[in-house]
Amino acid sequence: EDQVTQSPEALRLQEGDSSSLNCSYTVSNLRGLLWYRQDPGKGPEFLFILYSAGEEKQKERLKATLTKKESFLHITAPKPEDSATYLCAVQAQCSLGTCNLYQNSAAGDLE
Repeated sequence: EDQVTQSPEALRLQEGDSSSLNCSYTVSNLRGLLWYRQDPGKGPEFLFILYSAGEEKQKERLKATLTKKESFLHITAPKPEDSATYLCAVQAQCSLGTCNLYQNSAAGDLE
């Protein structure tokens, strides 16, 4: 069964700290792993998509990495404006002309 789990559910950081959110997945045919950021009262904002193990992408203080079984969203020297909910989702291989996104069951809040 395809499954996506994100941890920790909440993360409190001081300015200047560094930490990571983890997104572990069990998917038969991974097509891509996506990270989003969501501010209160707004829709999710796309951050990254990773396609293969060993890949990493960076945007300012955020860096996403992917292994065969999990992905990490690293934040370095966070600022108050980085406070948000961060979500990961897995896109499985297309079958019968459709693709499915498997969203994690627990989003990660960064405060």
